Amino acid sequence: MKNRKKVWMLAVGMGLVLLSGCGGEKQKIYEQAEEDLENGSYAYALEGYAASVANGVHLPESYRGAGLASLRLGDYEGAIEQFTNALNCEKVSKALSRDILLYRASAEQKAGLYEDAMADCQTLAQDYSMDADSYYLTGKVALALDSYDEAATNFEQAYGENATYDMAIQIYEAYLEKDMEADGTRYLEAALTTEPKKAEDYCDRGRVYYYMEDYESAREELIQAANEDSTEALLLLGTVYLAQNDISNARSMYQEYVSKEGASAKGYNGLALCDIAEGNYSGALTNIADGLPTAETEDMQNLLFNEIVAYEKQLDFSTALQKTREYLEFFPDDTAAAKELAFLKSRVENTQASAEDTGTDQQENTEDSSETAE
Repeated sequence: MKNRKKVWMLAVGMGLVLLSGCGGEKQKIYEQAEEDLENGSYAYALEGYAASVANGVHLPESYRGAGLASLRLGDYEGAIEQFTNALNCEKVSKALSRDILLYRASAEQKAGLYEDAMADCQTLAQDYSMDADSYYLTGKVALALDSYDEAATNFEQAYGENATYDMAIQIYEAYLEKDMEADGTRYLEAALTTEPKKAEDYCDRGRVYYYMEDYESAREELIQAANEDSTEALLLLGTVYLAQNDISNARSMYQEYVSKEGASAKGYNGLALCDIAEGNYSGALTNIADGLPTAETEDMQNLLFNEIVAYEKQLDFSTALQKTREYLEFFPDDTAAAKELAFLKSRVENTQASAEDTGTDQQENTEDSSETAE
């Protein structure tokens, strides 16, 4: 978070310098920020939008862009602030207001501010038209608030508006997070009634079967997708093979993915998982280091968490503890990491206590030996 704030302040400084520039230059800065956002260069996009805000260029859109960049970087509070700034601008069109409100609700949901997120979802329902995405988000927020009937109603609306494999998987994952797998499985089953027509469909069906733990069916669908040149299917095949403890084939899939896609955070993370499964923790750390430079938020989270696992498996508890603390600065809502932090603290404390006891025993033994010699 601190680093992102520094980037923001630096960018504002850049923008103030650019205030004296001509209008054409200011417009180019905004357009470059748009391009960076589209290309996934979120830190650069954030700098560009900050400069555009300072320059007074397309203020609602610039604040929105800064919010999106912050959201993609995992800075949810920063995203909420920028979306709020956008909504407070003058002359914001209704379509843009709806778009920004939906993104702010998403950021609030990710930040654990469920009441605020629900308030925005209710505003969306009252003042704007609802679509599959807004119904889904409302359902997910309602689920977080333990409003199960409201969640079910909104999920049904979401799937009714967009009866796709992807929507079925999203709803299933939302239920899975609440340990309500059975409620989500029916959406997976419904999605499988759709006939596949292209590689993407086979890939999605493979993912559905994977969630249902029907690994053989998942493998068949994904092989079909891979035969139709789907590189995503290679990643998913690696995941399926890992679930079957077939490390050799899993590694082959991830290696093929990296060879086709180039330096890939997802591919290197898969290779790191193979290394961990085989007990090659130094190899895992190497693959994680190779994957981090190209990682976006979700991939970075996976890589950094697996880095903690690798150090822990090496019994390097102090480094694992340090890495967990750093991880939680970026991903404070990760409950699994919070539990890991408590575990590692106890291991480090026990290790230190054992070392102190050993030192005391050695000192006593030395003193006893001295007394005997006398």
